[in-house]
Amino acid sequence: MKVKRRTVWLLTLLSLAAVISVYYVFEPNRDVDLATIFSDDALQETTLTGVDEEEMTTTTSESYLFEEMRMEKSNERDQLREQLTQKIASDEYSAEEKNEAFNQMNALIEQESSESMLEMLIESLGYSDALVRVEDEKVAVTVLSDEISKQQANEIIFTVRSELEDVSDVQVNVESNYY
Repeated sequence: MKVKRRTVWLLTLLSLAAVISVYYVFEPNRDVDLATIFSDDALQETTLTGVDEEEMTTTTSESYLFEEMRMEKSNERDQLREQLTQKIASDEYSAEEKNEAFNQMNALIEQESSESMLEMLIESLGYSDALVRVEDEKVAVTVLSDEISKQQANEIIFTVRSELEDVSDVQVNVESNYY
């Protein structure tokens, strides 16, 4: 069953990449130079119109907290991946140890893709941002919302359990949009 699901996702991603590629190939206004748009000179010359200086306020979002958590998790996994790669490439380890390191690397990649997929699915339920952490048989989901009902929490739990069959515990947390 998992092989079919993975195949469907792979085909979906490949078809999405093909559609996006075709769109950019046949886009009529392709003479825009991105280097000019994002240059420092262009950004300094940009002015806001119709906005008073007094009306401008700085706002922050909790999703920055999620991004920070994702970056920390990504850095930890990059370090682990680097260690496993070095172990695989080293002559000091036996074939069994290298195979085990390779299997750990594949499990790490699968875990990352599962978390990303679940975050997208939960965001498609109407939440502005979601953070999913999968560890062994436990999943911790944090959503950005003012509050959620029991029905909404159950919907999130159902989504997680339908995607990850070997999960025994799903925890749903809520982060408020406001400070």
